[in-house]
Amino acid sequence: MVGTSADKVGRLPSDTSLVMPIRVHFVLDLADGYRSVLENASKGARRDFRQKYRQYDWEFGVEGDPIWFDHFYERIYRATMFQRYGERARTESRDSAYECLFRSGVLFYLAMNGERIAGHLCHWDPQSGVLTSRLLGVLDGAEEYYAAGTLKVMYFLLMKWAAENGVRRLDFQGTEAFLSKGTYQMKRRFGTRVILPPNHFGRKRLWLQVRRDTPEVRDFLVANPVLQVTKEGKLEAVYFYDDERPARVDYRAVGAGVEAVRHFSLDEFLAGRRADGKAYGRVQPS
Repeated sequence: MVGTSADKVGRLPSDTSLVMPIRVHFVLDLADGYRSVLENASKGARRDFRQKYRQYDWEFGVEGDPIWFDHFYERIYRATMFQRYGERARTESRDSAYECLFRSGVLFYLAMNGERIAGHLCHWDPQSGVLTSRLLGVLDGAEEYYAAGTLKVMYFLLMKWAAENGVRRLDFQGTEAFLSKGTYQMKRRFGTRVILPPNHFGRKRLWLQVRRDTPEVRDFLVANPVLQVTKEGKLEAVYFYDDERPARVDYRAVGAGVEAVRHFSLDEFLAGRRADGKAYGRVQPS
């Protein structure tokens, strides 16, 4: 797998290869209001939100006090990152979060039964009307708040607030272009549209070439359906399968922004590869 640019990726070999975006974003256009947002979200997501919303007394609002920003940064955001990723956690610096996000953005809090147990710091661009999700978490990264449905409730209340406060588009940011990512499946359920990132990452590509035909390679490709970028810059879902490994269609891709869904036989795709890595033939999804 090689990272490159959209301009250069066409120069790389196309046999047994895929061209993927480095990342994708999930956006909601809010011109039609919150009712439309609810209608476009999946039935399961709406059901989960309503069930969790009835179980507790929730309060969602905006906080502009720098003192609470410090609490959010240390006890909510950083605590959540380290609880989830441990030593592998990569966090935004406190100064960057304060100067680049808090001072010109929006910091939301979520209270459950009177106690603030979650927060969400967003970047705000008044010229474009885009509110972008950046940093979030739950108090001390505690699992009990995830179990209570905190993040699901917070996302829906954020969508409601945005629709009622002049936000043109809500950008949930995104994830890598593997449909098996939990983040992909969660954000898809909100009725979002999948786009290439609206920044320099939008012109970045991943070139994935398969050089060996082994059971392990086949297992990986089937278990991880992907989004590929066509020559026209459109996004398509690619599911691999063979006689022993059915396509993982439980990882849903259908939705706005995904122009096509393709099922591709590994026997055809890997016809140009052998277990020892030697190549013959040129076959790729098209």
